[in-house]
Formats: sequence, C-alpha cells, structure tokens
Amino acid sequence: MTHFIQTSSARTLSSTVQDHYIAAEAPFSTFIKKGQVVRIEDTYGQQAVDTLFYNAHDFSERYSSQDTMREQGAAYISTGTKVISNEGRVMLTVTADSCGRHDTSAGACSCESNTVRFGHYTKYLHACRDNFVIEVSKHGMSKRDVVPNINFFMNVPIEPSGEMTIVDGISAPGDYVELTAAMDVLLVISNCPQINNPCNGFDPTPIRVMVWDGEAA
Repeated sequence: MTHFIQTSSARTLSSTVQDHYIAAEAPFSTFIKKGQVVRIEDTYGQQAVDTLFYNAHDFSERYSSQDTMREQGAAYISTGTKVISNEGRVMLTVTADSCGRHDTSAGACSCESNTVRFGHYTKYLHACRDNFVIEVSKHGMSKRDVVPNINFFMNVPIEPSGEMTIVDGISAPGDYVELTAAMDVLLVISNCPQINNPCNGFDPTPIRVMVWDGEAA
C-alpha cells in the first residue's frame, strides 16, 4: 500500500439506510452492522476526517493502527486495507476509495500538540482529541479509550528516513472511501478543526457519512 490505489463504487444514494451531514469541526458517531458498507465523503475536498472504530459489543476491542500497518506491510490506508483491532481481528475492509491514500501515523491534533507545534496562542483552539473525548463519552467511554486513529483524506508523506510532514491534501470535492464491516462496529469521527497546518486547506468544511446494507448497490 505504498502507492495510490483509486477505485470507484456503483452504490446509489437512493438505497442508503443512514445518511448524515457532519458540520465542520464537529464530532459524530454511529453504529455500523456486520456486512453493511459505510462511505465517508469529503464533500468539499481537502478535509481530514479523523476516525476510530470500536467493537459495538465490547468497546475494549478497538482500532489498532500498529496492527493494521503490520498486517498489510505498509503505512497507508487504501483499497484492500483490512482495518485490524487490538485483538488482531478484522473490523472492516476498505472496498472502494476514490482518493487513493489515507494516513494512520500522524494521529489526532490536540490542544497540547498544537501548543508545541504552533505556539501558546493556539492552546485554546478546538482539536480532534477534544472531539473524540466528547463523542466517546456518549457511549460510556473516557479519554483513556481514545487511541491512535485513521486520518482519512489526510496527506502525510513518509520519507525513507522516517520523517513525515502534513502537507496539502489530494482529495477533491466528493471524494470518498467505503468500508465493509466484518463485525458490528461503533464509528467515531472528528471532522478535523485544525487551522494551523494544511490538512484541511486551512478551512475546515462539512463532510457526509452514508451507510448501505450489504446487498445494496
């Protein structure tokens, strides 16, 4: 998964079982049943979507970036990626991706990291970690349950030296990624509010999340 892998989907909007518009900078969560397909759409382009997955029946089983990267032998998320839990089980599989590559190394922005990277004046700006804490609390979890995440549509080139930098996104308006659930999962999103680096084009925008039953196309 070192190269861009772009694939399209034949699914139609008329057959969705869930259709959500998530405001710029906002958190969101929903449950996805085994066999269902979830599409995360970058409606306006260049918008990072920080994402976590939890086993819907046991929140202690959750997304593992380390196991996911190790399983596929590559650092990026794209078509064919199996999203692996901390129990070593497949949670979802990426089945369509019109963008081509997504990050799972850079993590979520936080007030603390903003302060270190961009200066003390950014300390009180909203951040993805805040969004995650707010959203998981609705499901009885706490900040201890927020783990390293996927950053859909975020462009983070990794150099052979291991150095990585967040640069301008490559996603165009309407680009999307689709994942098919291998178990019942809780999807948790922070529609990234970052304005200090180019992950959102310095202008956070709304996104859309849609869900289909497995047989829908």
